[in-house]
Amino acid sequence: MSPSASNPSLTGCPEESLATIQRFEAGLPTTAGDDAVAVEEPLEIRLGRVVDGKLRLQPVSITMRTPGDDFELAAGFLFTEGILQSSAQVHEILHCGMGKVATNTLRVELVAGVDVDMKRLERNFYTTSSCGVCGKTSLEALATGAQRVSSPADFTVDARLIGELPGRLQSQQHAFRSTGGLHASALFSRTGELLGLREDVGRHNALDKLIGSRFLAGTLPANDTILFLSGRASFELLQKAVMAGIPVVCAVGAPSSLAIEAAREFGVTLLGFVRGHRFNVYTGQERLVYR
Repeated sequence: MSPSASNPSLTGCPEESLATIQRFEAGLPTTAGDDAVAVEEPLEIRLGRVVDGKLRLQPVSITMRTPGDDFELAAGFLFTEGILQSSAQVHEILHCGMGKVATNTLRVELVAGVDVDMKRLERNFYTTSSCGVCGKTSLEALATGAQRVSSPADFTVDARLIGELPGRLQSQQHAFRSTGGLHASALFSRTGELLGLREDVGRHNALDKLIGSRFLAGTLPANDTILFLSGRASFELLQKAVMAGIPVVCAVGAPSSLAIEAAREFGVTLLGFVRGHRFNVYTGQERLVYR
């Protein structure tokens, strides 16, 4: 399936809108005008399965996202949650109904005969609730659907390259430059070539869109790439990187303790505070080469 060929949300969908504001400086009003702000709207994802010859739709998630790349977002979410394993399982992805409101609901229809484990969605619901879930439970849930990341034997990254990635990312963050309100996830080759970039008001959505684009293109696992995150590295983002087989994760911000534990257990090289040619290595230093 080619998402760009069938996804109307990829074209003509604004990532920003204008808000009328009053500017202040030193405690006093200065000028009034318009300010570009990131668009945020809900998206409901439904899963369609043929049961007893009839199409059954089941809501699986509602997320607040920046419209655009919705098909990739849905596919990436279902893959990183362990519901889907291959794009061959997907018959069609489409928005439900007509008009603007309808574009905020889409369904992922599976090929007839494909069976999925809907209990995998329970992991997403309880880990994102941030209410009484321990790290051990989260790691055990991840272990049921993920394998240790295995990069090519000769896969190494020049440590000097890491310091260049923030600038390369920022130069391509067009929506962020005008709004200041979007997270970004980007994939780079081991030599620093930008392979893909997605932005969204939600950091998890940006990564799901990025991974979803590779999932639909049939180019997973991404076991020879570098993932760069514009914010911090949380457990949920490490979980998605592990599911996509990404061996190196770099973040502008700090990693959480559980993200470090997950990176160590699943063989991911994790770097944090990547700023101004400085960074901290938390796990997997053996993938870095330096003089």
